[in-house]
Amino acid sequence: MARNAKDSAVSDAVTATDWVAAKRDGREHTPKEIAGLLGAFLRGDVTDYQMSAWLMAVYLQGMTDRETVALTEAMRDSGRVLSLDSVPGFKVDKHSTGGVGDKVSICLAPLVAACGVSVPMVAGRGLGHTGGTLDKLEAIPGYRTALSLRKFESVVRRHGLSIIGQTAEMAPADRRLYALRDVTGTVASVPLIVASILSKKLAEGSDGLVMDVKVGRGAFMKDLPQARELAKALSRVGRGAGKSVVSLVTQMDVPLGYAIGNALEIQEAIQVLLGEGPPDTTELTLRLGAEMLVMAGISRNRSAAEGKLKRAITDRDGLARLMAMVKAHGGEARVIEEPDRLPSAPHRATVRAKSAGYVVDVDPMALAQLAMQLGAGRQRTDAPIDPAVGIELVKKPGDRVQVGDTLAVLHLPSSTRKKHWITAALQSFTLRRRPVAVPPLVLERLKG
Repeated sequence: MARNAKDSAVSDAVTATDWVAAKRDGREHTPKEIAGLLGAFLRGDVTDYQMSAWLMAVYLQGMTDRETVALTEAMRDSGRVLSLDSVPGFKVDKHSTGGVGDKVSICLAPLVAACGVSVPMVAGRGLGHTGGTLDKLEAIPGYRTALSLRKFESVVRRHGLSIIGQTAEMAPADRRLYALRDVTGTVASVPLIVASILSKKLAEGSDGLVMDVKVGRGAFMKDLPQARELAKALSRVGRGAGKSVVSLVTQMDVPLGYAIGNALEIQEAIQVLLGEGPPDTTELTLRLGAEMLVMAGISRNRSAAEGKLKRAITDRDGLARLMAMVKAHGGEARVIEEPDRLPSAPHRATVRAKSAGYVVDVDPMALAQLAMQLGAGRQRTDAPIDPAVGIELVKKPGDRVQVGDTLAVLHLPSSTRKKHWITAALQSFTLRRRPVAVPPLVLERLKG
């Protein structure tokens, strides 16, 4: 991403071939050229195969920050851009690059809103090994993620938060480009990832963005240098587009929290808002929330901000905000107070330890794949989701176990392959005679 800018050398390029050749040769586009290319693509003057060739050239040659800012803004401006002028104060969103068991948005947004910062959030669906915030919210009976932008603004203005999916009005170029990236092997390009994320976030009307960049076996970024590159790029390009951006790099070598699966993760988010959530889920919620409050000027430092967030938990203000948002989205708000009303799988299976010792590893990717096979995730965007199924961890790294102790409980759609599922889950756990040190959750904080 951060290669040195070369001479801009497509000054008079007017055809798709010129654009592709320029990027193929590693030359830098001007903002005008990038806007022209994207406009021609949306009009149909540039074909899918020509744009695919340009995307591959970007994948191979990279883009400068100036190019990435221009692409981000052109994608943002391809649809409607909200100003949220009717919503007072500094508005901050949070985005995660995706991790196993990551339900933080669902408890974070209400807590931050309860502290006086509005959170307009456009979230995504799960694809592959990660679960999506929208799929989790849709486990709440009646919750509508497809609000009009006018309704979205109204809910944010009234309740301080709203979580919706990307609408047809918002950054339509992103959907078209991502579809091409998905089938051409160009998804893992840092500048294209940055433009895709930020174009939607800039279009939603937020003033600032806090990024949670996951790194590890259960994340898209597998090593720290990759994650650091993405985090820095998001911060630099966000600032180049006129927004405040802070990125935290957080580890995803084990699942976050104890719940993997849509309704199960809603329950865990509620537990966080009740002050009863898992330590790691709670820690990350408070850390990201503190960044949001400091960015908005509500708190002077992270310590003071975390104090505000903890009071919002103690006073149940965050829980009340979640209930208000669910009701505004047409959902059954009573399930927030009575989580047993959430969808429940018809069968359970207990995964028990075969030996004594300490849990030293829980493979997040293996459990994510298992949850997806049960129906909690999808490999295609049009695949159905079963909101009730999933995995409930009981033990995590650092915990001591005896023979026969419960490691996890599987929430199954049927009992037909129970032994198979138990065996698959058991293989995700590694036990040793001695414990190992548990790495910190937040690895780095970056501003570009």
